Amino acid sequence: MKNFIKVERARKNLTQAELAEKVKVARQTIIAIEAGKFVPSTILAFKIARVLDCKADDLFTLEEEDWR
Repeated sequence: MKNFIKVERARKNLTQAELAEKVKVARQTIIAIEAGKFVPSTILAFKIARVLDCKADDLFTLEEEDWR
């Protein structure tokens, strides 16, 4: 799964730590999600989208390998 959190976070001028604080997770969680090493729960994905003022569909997209 590919994500665009880093891009949207930059548009909102938020650091990883600030985003983490707003969605109540550790900064390491945001780092792992942005790096594609961790897929967030649906609830966390919606929280991140709300903080970044966009839709979860705008933040996350399936890649071809996710369909296999």
